[in-house]
Parts: sequence; structure tokens; C-alpha cells
Amino acid sequence: YPTWKRTLARRARESQMKRFCRAQAIQRRLEEIEVTFRELEQQGIKLEKLLRDENESPADQQTQWTNQLLYLVQKKNNLMTEESDLMIAVQELKLEEQQCQLDEKLRSYMNKEDTLKTLEDEKAEQEILKQLVEVVNKRNVLIQLQEEKRLSEL
Repeated sequence: YPTWKRTLARRARESQMKRFCRAQAIQRRLEEIEVTFRELEQQGIKLEKLLRDENESPADQQTQWTNQLLYLVQKKNNLMTEESDLMIAVQELKLEEQQCQLDEKLRSYMNKEDTLKTLEDEKAEQEILKQLVEVVNKRNVLIQLQEEKRLSEL
């Protein structure tokens, strides 16, 4: 087993583990966001009830509750933006994994000597190459989407 093949296999395992760890971290953060959403909803409901029920409260108190409610809405919007970014990252991870699998398949066909390749092998190689280009294009679209989103936030 040549050294370069072992190196490629090791790098593939390392990148797969990195993707797995990133996916776990993203999943944990999405769960945290979901819990925070629920907490913000409960706080918002309480503040809305206070604002509706306490008409005879001092104006300062109502202003304070309104400001708290607006702060909660802003916090929720920030979380929604973060959640959107994380969902894009999940899609990117899926495409990255798909690209690695296709790379491996393509490499196995390309390592085969041309004299030993059958017509089916050549067709399969072309199909994998086509799929690989599609995955790369999809990843490019996601990156452009993230860049446009980042620029619009500035």
C-alpha cells in the first residue's frame, strides 16, 4: 500500500472527523437556539399581558415594559439570523461530504489503467465527474448566498 494512498486515506478520515465535529457543534447550537426561542416567547407573552392588563400603571413602567419587549424582539431576530446561518452551514457540510465521497469514487476510476477500463467504467467516471461539478456549483451558490447576506448586514 503506497505511502500516498495511506496519506490520502488519513486525510479523508481527518476531514470527515472535522465535518462530524462541526456538525455536532452546529446541532448543539441549534438546540440551544430553540430553547432560547421558547424562553423569549414566554418572556414576551408575560410582557404583552402586563402591557395589556396594566393600563393604570405609570407611563414609566409601561415604557420600560415596551423597551423590554422590543429588546426581546431584537434578540429573537438575531437568533433567527444565526439559525439561518447555521442551516446554511449544515447544507455546506452535506455538500462537502458528498464532494469527498464523489472524489473518492472518481479517484478509484482514474487510478485504473485506461487499458483495463470498460465502457461502463468510462461512463461511470463521466457521471461522477458531472455530479462532482454539480456539487461544487451548489457549494458556490451557498458561499455567494452567505457573502450577499454578510454584505447586506453591513
